[in-house]
Amino acid sequence: MSQPYERETDRELVAMAIAEAELAGRAGDVPIGAVVVDAQGGLLATAHNQREVLGDPTAHAEVLALRRAAQVHGDGWRLTGCTLAVTVEPCAMCAGAVVAARVDRLVFGAWEPRTGAVGSLWDVVRDRRLNHRPEVVGGVLAAESAALLDGFFTQRRSRA
Repeated sequence: MSQPYERETDRELVAMAIAEAELAGRAGDVPIGAVVVDAQGGLLATAHNQREVLGDPTAHAEVLALRRAAQVHGDGWRLTGCTLAVTVEPCAMCAGAVVAARVDRLVFGAWEPRTGAVGSLWDVVRDRRLNHRPEVVGGVLAAESAALLDGFFTQRRSRA
């Protein structure tokens, strides 16, 4: 399957998500960040992983960003016309949330071969049995996004 073309703003969006991810890492959580913009590129929400801080297994950056965006977007829970940008390929839970929220575009940085559900391990968002399939652009600022994760886990292992 060919990948849609990367838009000029996709790099900027993932760079914003990287800045959010850095906040998560400083707080002791896996450094993953996400941003949601509307169809005109207006920023609706930013978020980073907060599983450790909140003690909530669903507090992934994507889920938190989608929740916040839905509160301000103006179409209830539907995020039609919106783009979610995240630093790493979403897991099954987050990929399902993208589909459920009706996000139009999903842009992400690093591929995640162990848990990725947007083409690596599974492909939830392009499952033809579902009623919504967003456009997906993966690998945007992949090296920068992966470096955050690598650094975080290297530091964690050295403390163990």
